[in-house]
Amino acid sequence: MLKPTAQAVWQGSLAQGKGLLTTPSEVLADTPYSFRTRFGDDPGTNPEELIAAAHAGCYSMALAFLLGSAGLPPQSIRTTARLSVVNMDASWTVTAIHLSVSAAVPGASDEAFQKIAEQARTGCLVSRLVNAPVTLDAALESPSSLPGS
Repeated sequence: MLKPTAQAVWQGSLAQGKGLLTTPSEVLADTPYSFRTRFGDDPGTNPEELIAAAHAGCYSMALAFLLGSAGLPPQSIRTTARLSVVNMDASWTVTAIHLSVSAAVPGASDEAFQKIAEQARTGCLVSRLVNAPVTLDAALESPSSLPGS
């Protein structure tokens, strides 16, 4: 079983605070995020951008696997994931994700490619994540035990 992890450290209020994201691989290593990187133009990332990146990457890998399994190894795959995020009942909600893919697949017919592309859409781990249960463990720390205190 895989158990990928990531850590977020946030300090301050939503509008004035800031945070850092880190992954064990250090691809994200104290990567800044904030209200202004999410809803403004400040440099840094945001959760929705990371979801889109994860979906585009996962889909591309799923498509490569399925094409290869069909004897059609791809030369290249380029996927863009676009999230639709709307404010519903005072809560921002991802209402849809649209994937756009173009691929160079020697020997593939359009019919075969479309069928396999659809299989990858429904089989991709991130595509299936939308309906996944979310569990939580929560612990309250004293302010003096937080980083930077």
